[in-house]
Amino acid sequence: MQRRQFLQTTPLAIGASYAAFAEGAMPMAKLGRTGLTVSRFTLGGAHMYWRKDEAESIRIIHRAMDLGVNFFDSAAKYHDGRSDEIYGVALSGGRRQKVLLMSKAEKRDKESAMAQLENTLRRMKTDYLDLWQCHEVVTQAEVDKILGPGGSLEAFVLAKKQGKVRHIGFTGHADPEVHLRLLRSFDGWETVQHPVNLIDPHYLSFVKNVLPEVGKKGWGRIGMKSNAMGGIGTAKIATITECLRFSWSQSIDTLVSGVETVDQLEHNVGVLKSLEKMPPAEITKILERTKQGPVGSGVERYKRKENAAGTYPAHQDGVAD
Repeated sequence: MQRRQFLQTTPLAIGASYAAFAEGAMPMAKLGRTGLTVSRFTLGGAHMYWRKDEAESIRIIHRAMDLGVNFFDSAAKYHDGRSDEIYGVALSGGRRQKVLLMSKAEKRDKESAMAQLENTLRRMKTDYLDLWQCHEVVTQAEVDKILGPGGSLEAFVLAKKQGKVRHIGFTGHADPEVHLRLLRSFDGWETVQHPVNLIDPHYLSFVKNVLPEVGKKGWGRIGMKSNAMGGIGTAKIATITECLRFSWSQSIDTLVSGVETVDQLEHNVGVLKSLEKMPPAEITKILERTKQGPVGSGVERYKRKENAAGTYPAHQDGVAD
C-alpha cells in the first residue's frame, strides 16, 4: 500500500496522531541562497520556558535533535532572554556545532540592536549565530527607523561583516506592505519570515503578496503561525494536522513550529515526515471552506485591524503556534 493510501485509510488521516512517523528521515531544504541546509521543521523558541520548566524545554530540544531537527529559533525578547539561555544550556557539550541557531532583535537603532546581539551570544554561549533576524517589524514607522541613519539595519550589516552572524533577515506578521517595503529597500537581506496558514489568504495575505516576492529574490522562505497563534484551533476552523499540511504545502523552505510537550513535537514532526504535499485541488477546496469564516484580525490577532490603517496589534509574536 502506498503511504498516501495508508494515511487516507487509517485514523491518522483525520488527525489522531502522527507520532509513529517521527522516527523517519527528516526532510531538508536549502534556505534560499544562504548555503544552509535546514530541516523543514524549525523548533520555535517562544515556547521555551513557556508553561514548562527549563528541564522540560531542554528535553524537547534534545528530542528534536534526535528526530533530525537541525534549525532552532529564538529571540532576545522571548521570556526576557530565557529562551536564549535555555539554548545555551541545552546545546552545551558539543551540541552547538551540530545545529543551526537563529535569534532575533526587536530594537530599531544600531546601538541597541548590537547590545541585544551581544547579550544573545552570551546567553546562548556561542560566538556566532547562523541567522540573525530583525524581529517583528509591524509598522511603517518602524521601517523608517530601521532604514534611517543609525538604524538597526546598520547593526545587521556590521554584525555580518564582523562574523558574529552568518546571515541576516527580518520577520513580521501585521501587514504585508511593511514586509514588501523592507524587501524592496535593501538587497542584503537573506531570509524573510512571516505567517503561512490556511486563513492568511483571506485577509492581508503574506502567502499571496510576500511569499512569491521572496521567492523571486532567491531568499530563504521561513513560515510561521501555522495555527495563527492558536486562533485557528480555538475557532475550530481546522485541525492542527490540516494546518501543518497546508503550511508545508506552500513554497516555504522551513516552518517554525512551537510545541509545549515532547508528544506535540513528535506529532508535528510525524506530520512532516509522512507528508504528501497538498495538490492544487485540495488547497482550493480547503481555502473555499476556510473563507466562509471566521477570518481576519479576529482570528489572526497579530494582523492590522480591518478598516484601520493606523491601528496595529501590540507586539505578541510567539505566544502560541
